[in-house]
Amino acid sequence: MHETRRRFLQSGLGALAGAAALPASDLFANAADSAKGRKIGFGLVTWMWGAKWKLPELLESCEAAKCLGVELRTTHAHGVEIKLDAKARAEVKKRFADSPVTLAGIGSNERYDHPDPNVVKKAIEATKKFVVLSHDVGGSGVKVKPDRFWPNVPREKTIEQIGKSLLELGKFAESYGQEIRLEVHGQCKELPITRQIIDHAKHPNVVICWNSNDADLKGKGLEHNFGLVAKRMGKTAHVRRLDNKSYPWDKLFELFVRADYEGWIMIEDPKPPKDVAAELIRQRALFDDLLGKAQKAAATK
Repeated sequence: MHETRRRFLQSGLGALAGAAALPASDLFANAADSAKGRKIGFGLVTWMWGAKWKLPELLESCEAAKCLGVELRTTHAHGVEIKLDAKARAEVKKRFADSPVTLAGIGSNERYDHPDPNVVKKAIEATKKFVVLSHDVGGSGVKVKPDRFWPNVPREKTIEQIGKSLLELGKFAESYGQEIRLEVHGQCKELPITRQIIDHAKHPNVVICWNSNDADLKGKGLEHNFGLVAKRMGKTAHVRRLDNKSYPWDKLFELFVRADYEGWIMIEDPKPPKDVAAELIRQRALFDDLLGKAQKAAATK
């Protein structure tokens, strides 16, 4: 780890790393409307990037990159799972408390679309266990999925079923101070569908996790689709590599800044680089640049 960091800082990217070492709010404090976007943080979802890291290595790598928010995907090497006993949970919480890195929450794989009510009930009960886990280790929410439509089942029925499941979970999560974060995902990833689902789950603890899908750009476009769910955004939002040209990151960051979003914009990319630690530093620099430009754009409107 130390050798990787030393090689990186000696490279031509060292200047970017130095910029990344500063909070975005400090880098762009001279923007005319610097108040907006000041509570947006840079984070990582350990879906693919960091999936093989043990918790100490994960924390060290994220600290080096000033990637200060983490959503821990379950089943991965860091081992933060519902099977942990009270002592192990306390140890995880202390590790994060002793680090500048915030545990934003747990990334579960639970979903509520299945036509068999017993399968849905099982998913709900598993999610409740993740809610307790997130609470015990110092997180603030659990990511869940909608997820798909089934043959011979009306879409409206599935949408309502998912929404009612989320409503039950939101009520449960409230007493633990946790968000239920519905990722915009799968066959339900079109934002009008996501909006319909969330309308069946009118509880403040049920929120949207933006997921930066190609479908965001369809229909009436990104700004319209963002607006459908902007008021229900939670503390986490997922993006791909910020140098991926297939998505208008500049426009997305402007929307988050204009909404004065308070939460983590987190890398969740399907293709891990050879050197994840170094790439996180690069992505942090790109994040700061996008955020600064979005703040300046917002100040002129």
